[in-house]
Amino acid sequence: MEEFANYQEHIDKAIDWAWNILPDLIMALIILVIGLWIVRFINKMVRKFFEKKDYDLALESFLQSFINIALKVLLFVLVITQLGVKSSSLIAIIGAAGLAIGLALQGSLSNFAGGVLILLFKPFKIGDFISAQNVDGTVKEITIFYTKLSTFGNQLAIIPNGQLSNNNVVNYSAMPTRRDNIKVGIGYSSNIKVAKDIMLDICAKNDNVLKDPKPEVYVDDLGDSSVNLSLRFWAENSVFWAAHFFILEETKRRFDEAGIEIPFPQRDLNLKGQTLKA
Repeated sequence: MEEFANYQEHIDKAIDWAWNILPDLIMALIILVIGLWIVRFINKMVRKFFEKKDYDLALESFLQSFINIALKVLLFVLVITQLGVKSSSLIAIIGAAGLAIGLALQGSLSNFAGGVLILLFKPFKIGDFISAQNVDGTVKEITIFYTKLSTFGNQLAIIPNGQLSNNNVVNYSAMPTRRDNIKVGIGYSSNIKVAKDIMLDICAKNDNVLKDPKPEVYVDDLGDSSVNLSLRFWAENSVFWAAHFFILEETKRRFDEAGIEIPFPQRDLNLKGQTLKA
């Protein structure tokens, strides 16, 4: 009976504790639900505000991410405080947790700092085509920690901002025009002048190729089995690849018509002192 009395005493204490904390728990849940609705509403208003303004898209994306996270952290503090955690204790807990999390998440802090540097120095912006970390793609979004690229194959590449801010980035969209360098090998018996004239004529008749600076063709190298020509021309970014692929295909077609050989690696095998029998 004494054991039962002890159990009953613990149960009564648990019930009393539950009744005492229930109002705070209900209020905390109400704050959480209303707070999440307010956070969504504020995020929606922020998006509408940026849509009406002509700010940099990267800055807009970064600030939206930052505001969303900041509001949710503030909501978390309000809910925890409502549950009875004192502000002074909460600050001490957050400080200790912040130190531990900071040490554990040094990479994330580096990514955050990298995002700030990207926004300040603008090595690229949303819509630019860049090459970084062995990935080529168009910048779709710059968030607090990551930059998202859309690749040629319509795949989403997510690169940490820390790596982008501390390593080489090639921005193909920074300048309005780009220079191409197409290398084609012709046989040693082929006429170099005719081949060069054909390549220059292709460029002259293609509207996507800029006429100033003028396209140029040089003998780039005397290879083992071919004379390698280098065609250099300029084109606007929007039509660069269209010009590139057209000139490659047209060069092959025109060389075939003119009888200009484009050699490929091959070996001659000579057998000496042997008689082949049928």
